[in-house]
Amino acid sequence: MVSVEEALGMILAEARVLPSEMVPLLDAPGRILAQDVVASVDIPSVDNSAMDGYALIAADARGATKERAVRFPVRGEIKAGVTGDMPVVTAGCAVRIMTGAPLPRGADAVIQFEDTAEAGGEVLVFREVLKGENIRRTGEDVSRGAVVLSKGALIRSAESGMLASLNYTFVPVSRRPRVAILSTGDEIVDLGPELKSGQIRNSNAYTLHSEVRRYGGDPRYLGIAPDTKAATVSILREALEADVVITTGGVSMGRYDFVTEALEELGVGITIETIRMKPGKPCVFGKKGSTLFFGLPGNPVSTMVSFIQFVRPALLRMMGARRIEKPLVHAVLSEDIKKKTGRTHFVRGLFSVSEGGFSVSTTGPQGSGILRSMSDANCLVIIPEETGNLRAGETVLIQLIEHGEI
Repeated sequence: MVSVEEALGMILAEARVLPSEMVPLLDAPGRILAQDVVASVDIPSVDNSAMDGYALIAADARGATKERAVRFPVRGEIKAGVTGDMPVVTAGCAVRIMTGAPLPRGADAVIQFEDTAEAGGEVLVFREVLKGENIRRTGEDVSRGAVVLSKGALIRSAESGMLASLNYTFVPVSRRPRVAILSTGDEIVDLGPELKSGQIRNSNAYTLHSEVRRYGGDPRYLGIAPDTKAATVSILREALEADVVITTGGVSMGRYDFVTEALEELGVGITIETIRMKPGKPCVFGKKGSTLFFGLPGNPVSTMVSFIQFVRPALLRMMGARRIEKPLVHAVLSEDIKKKTGRTHFVRGLFSVSEGGFSVSTTGPQGSGILRSMSDANCLVIIPEETGNLRAGETVLIQLIEHGEI
């Protein structure tokens, strides 16, 4: 039996980055960059106006107030997107300019319309203006040759906009891991038929399918393996063609738990069989060739907690992500928690934020079959192996499971 930390280290050591591929920019959000993005142009490409107003020489407006306005003749107008010849600003004159329009030669400031009044071809300026005011300088957003986005970055909305600014119609990203998902057990029933006594609805497959997709994988649900070794071997043989295989159930010491035997027959090298954690102790990890295998416990909460701690970071590592850790923060416990030493506990919690910082309470009964405890949770309270009972008011470490990786 290994610790949570040892298990994660062993798993990540086997998670190899997948090859890259090019995808259209519109399909890139949620993917991981496979190489650095280097700017081939300056953004903005020229000095331009940050306001609708008048381009002028700042020194010419010295001393201007509402009561003693400075008068400038208007020598033309520049619209955004204009090319070719443009008016030139000389001492004592101004040029009307729109937001984003190139700054005319000679001007060193822009004053917004709200601080002016125009009539009869002249503009009255009601305040002083600083040199450089309301001007966006060439390259102030991005300089040519700069690394704008780094390999391993997650492409989100802002990154998509930046790539569009740099004219990337296609983006190099790491391939999404192909993930085979299957459940095991004669008692497991898929959606549709009415449950008979002793049967259990197959919630795990749908939880895992959603989680795999959420973290960038390409899930494929293979169904339910019945409680025979031959059937388990058959369906696992097909599953092992994927990059990652996730099973639920069948990895404990029960008489009809055949997953471990099937893996041995198929040549999967098993390096982890149990982990010192609760929930999720019977968690199997192995590898065949480049395919990673995760045998997760069958109880719904154990399945989800094990996925969050081990499968999720492995998928992210396979896509080359630089950020794979969920945020960890300290919070004040609002209730007592009973715990025996010897295993790391992941207690489903609900945190809130106030002026005093984070506080956290449990989501109620913590049985590993109570999926509602995960549905109500926004964090996991992590209680180390060596820690026993906790009292309300103590500070604990919580993992923010609904937040992005850091």
